[in-house]
Amino acid sequence: MTISMYSASVPVFAKMLHNLDVMLGKAEQHAASRGFDVAVLLAARLAPDMFALTRQVQIACDAAKFAVARLSGADAPSFPDQEATVAELQQRIRKTIEYIESVPPAQLDGSEAKPISVPVRGADPLSFEGEAYLKHHAMPNFYFHLTAAYAILRHNGVSLGKGDFLGRR
Repeated sequence: MTISMYSASVPVFAKMLHNLDVMLGKAEQHAASRGFDVAVLLAARLAPDMFALTRQVQIACDAAKFAVARLSGADAPSFPDQEATVAELQQRIRKTIEYIESVPPAQLDGSEAKPISVPVRGADPLSFEGEAYLKHHAMPNFYFHLTAAYAILRHNGVSLGKGDFLGRR
């Protein structure tokens, strides 16, 4: 039996975004228990040339949203990058999950050979077939930013572990 493009994407993105939502909640609790403004964590980064936590969350959401949109042929909703609080980031995560789960499996299944073009700032677009795009670009990009968000929080003392990253659901 083969797996479908839907089952390889939407449930995976949704679960991991849910885990990110939970991790942000733990970050807020951590800041409150230590008596500092959670905005310190939202602005944190691991290296000077890295995006801060807020941008990592935004890009992880965009990676999931655009992957599903490109594979399904749907228009992705626009989420302006204006989040400044944990609650706003969590709302973006929830809107992303709602969007990707609203796309019917039939719109994604069968997209394995669909031509996918990914715009690249200042360069020619990247070209893929659907399955290669999902496996070798969309998922790695999503996990890169998700992992960066986890690492920023963990580095800054938020009590997170592998179970938080992988989730329990």
